[in-house]
Parts: sequence; structure tokens; C-alpha cells
Amino acid sequence: MPRGESVTLEIDGQQVTVSNPAKLFFPEAGVTKLDLVRYYLAVAEGAIRGVRDRPMALKRFPNGAGGEFFFQKRAPASLPPYVTTVELAFPSGRTADEVVVSNAAALTWVVNLGCIDLNPHPVRSGDLEHPDELRVDLDPGPGVPWSDVRSVALVVQEVLADHGMTGWPKTSGSRGIHVYSRLEPRWGFSEVRRAALALAREVERRAPTIATSKWWKEERHGVFIDYNQNAKDRTVASAYSVRPVADARVSAPLTWSEVPDAELAYFTVASMPARFARVGDVGAGIDEDSLSLEPLLELSERQEAEGLGDAPWPPHYAKQEGEPPRVQPSKRRTDPRPPTDSHAPRGRLGSVAPSLPQASHRNADGTVSPTGRRRSSHPLLVVAQAAAKVDAMAGLERWRSRHPEAADHLAVDDVLVDAMRGRFTMWWRVRVNLRHVPEAERPAAEPPDPDYDPWAGEQPPPRERGSAKQA
Repeated sequence: MPRGESVTLEIDGQQVTVSNPAKLFFPEAGVTKLDLVRYYLAVAEGAIRGVRDRPMALKRFPNGAGGEFFFQKRAPASLPPYVTTVELAFPSGRTADEVVVSNAAALTWVVNLGCIDLNPHPVRSGDLEHPDELRVDLDPGPGVPWSDVRSVALVVQEVLADHGMTGWPKTSGSRGIHVYSRLEPRWGFSEVRRAALALAREVERRAPTIATSKWWKEERHGVFIDYNQNAKDRTVASAYSVRPVADARVSAPLTWSEVPDAELAYFTVASMPARFARVGDVGAGIDEDSLSLEPLLELSERQEAEGLGDAPWPPHYAKQEGEPPRVQPSKRRTDPRPPTDSHAPRGRLGSVAPSLPQASHRNADGTVSPTGRRRSSHPLLVVAQAAAKVDAMAGLERWRSRHPEAADHLAVDDVLVDAMRGRFTMWWRVRVNLRHVPEAERPAAEPPDPDYDPWAGEQPPPRERGSAKQA
């Protein structure tokens, strides 16, 4: 079909136009935009169950899975009658009318805008302050085998069951597993996040060699249980969402009996419709649950009595009462020793320990290294910041070529590649952990290459400023 043409589909009595239906959204898999639409229609019952009546940020890929994407929180000015919106307030104080998808026509409409995956909030439009989903996001670190992710998921099931809750697993469609539990909408975001943190710490206690609840990447190992996915304004790809990976994998609901042997590559745009036709939506029973969060909150109280307080929040949230220092351990400047005068009033000389030089420039005893090279237990260098991942990775390779001796010492999980959310788009940061590099061979910090500034200008993409143009 020539580019520029469009097709009109009749869906539940509604006319929905798909523009540029032949545009390749997944070149390696040969999946076009129309193929993507047909996939979602084939699994519409399950896909809509995952997003029904939930506000949703539009994550748009105008040039397909291999191209740049941007988040559009505000619904386009002109909407078809089968698409509704709800006004959502964010931690920043801003508000936006976000799209709500509750029928197959609306589902087709958002896919036509270039939405490959669906990213709903864990609340319903009738009550935006009380989540009805606890979301457990298992995120493996670099080099962590898929078998460990499956093993941690089974521990999550065990912990949930021990606290009177049912978990519903699905592949993330990328590298991890999600486990959802349906809640009574009686608790606020902070309480749900607190329960998720308690669960993460209990899973870590039961599987300490393969699971971690540590927020800072430099402290992690194995599979990270991302408790912060339950903070307000966080979204997770929903069930049956297609993910922007080369083979067009999808976030596939599983039965617990399938988890031990499941493989991510089994579930794609090509294979999932046949599975859905054969077994239906294996996650459909989640709607039959309405569970209490109290047992996990009681677990949190016991952990707090044992000395485990709050854990770090995402960086763009306001500092929370009881939250530990929001700075990665390798950059903390506080002396772990007690105050010099334990009787000094708060805010007076001696009431806190003396500050130390920046972690990268101090020895273990607090003295300054004459070389200025990193001496902390987690010596990190930022080597690249870029708008596109490919540019950030190219910067990493240039750093490797400048410091080949240090690069030879790096383990797989010493390279930290972070997708950072800016105000309107994603950007990429690459750091290297020099913990395995002998101290005398550790390169000094350099300006990142490239050195992208995600906040320069702070202007939204053209598609955000005007009405949404179809992808």
C-alpha cells in the first residue's frame, strides 16, 4: 500500500481511520502499523482489561519502534466521541486531561497515534487518589540471567500468598516480569508504595543472592524489585502491550505454572493472537479480586520497628518525611562518625559530624587523595549524556578507547545505562563503575562525551504544542 494512504475500519459501530497503514513499525519483524492495529484488535478483550477506565500517558513513536519517542500527557484538543479523558494532578502541581481507553475503537485510535505500548496509571477515573493495583516490577541488572527473574517472581508469589494476596504475573515484554495484585481502593499512593517496599525487602530477605530492593544502581545485584513504580505518576506497560524491541515482543499474562519455563521470545505480535484464541486471557481473573493491603502494611510496621525506615524516592519527587539522603552512596559527603558534640542543640556547632570532601576525592579515613582519583567503594564516572541511546553508547565506546586498561577491568554490570525521563522526552546517561579497576589505574572524571543538557530550552516537541498529528 503506497505511503500516505489510509484505511478506515469499522469497530463496534465506530469508523476509525488508520493513517499510513503500511509504515514499518518493526522493520526486522516486518510489522507495519496496520499489523499492530490488527494485533491489538485480536487481543482487545485482554488489552482493554489492562487499561479500562484508567488515565494513560501517550507514549508515541511516530517513526516506529526504532525511532525516537515522546510522552504526551495532555490529550489532543480534538477527540473522537468514543475517547474520553479525565483530569489528573501530578506531584509537580500541574494537571492534564489524560486519555482513557475503554473500548476497541479508542484502542485503535491511540495505536494510530503511534502508541506501541500502553502505559496506564494504577487508578480508575472515578477515584484518582486510591490505586486499585499493587505493581511489582522485577528489573534484572546487566548480565542477570532470565532464570533468576523467574525465580524471584516465584518468591514474590510466595510472599504475596503469605500475606493473603493473589499475584497475577506477566512478562514485561522487555527483560523482566511484572506481578499485579488487585486492591480495594482504600489506600493512597504513599501507603501502596510503602507496602511495595515492605514486599521488596521481604523478597530480598528470602532470596538475598538474586534479589535486591536497593534503589541506587551501584548498590544493586541480581533482580531489582522496583517499589517506586507504585509512587504517584508512575506508569507501567499494561497486559498485552507491545514493547519497542526488534522482534515485537508483548507483555504476556501467564499462569504461575507457566512461569518456571516461560521464555520472553515466545510472546510476540505474531504468536500472541493464536495463544489468545486458544487459551483466552489467562489474567482475566484479576478482576475478581479486591484485596486488603493491611497484611503488607503490618509487615512494613515490623520492618520499621527493626530499624528499616523509608527508602529513596525518584529524584523528581519532593523530599519525603523520613526519607534517607537522596544521593547515591558514592557521592555522599557525610561522615559516618557521630556528631562531635552529642549535647549540642540542633543546628549548633558540633550537632552533626564534620563534612568530608566529595567521595571521589577522599580516602577511607577522610583525607584527600593527592591524585584526585576516586577512592570510594562505588567510584562512578558519568561518561556520556545524549538525547539518543545510540549517541550515548558511542560516547561509551570513545571512553573505552581513551582508557583501554580501565575498560578491560569492567564487568558487565559495571556499565550503567539509564533511560532518564525529561519533562517531555527521554534522554540517556551512561556511567561506569570503577570498583574493579585498581585504584592507581582509575581515570579521573572528564566532561561527558556527548554532554547533552536535557533541560536546555525546556520546550515541548511540536506535536505537544498543537493538536496531535497522526503518526
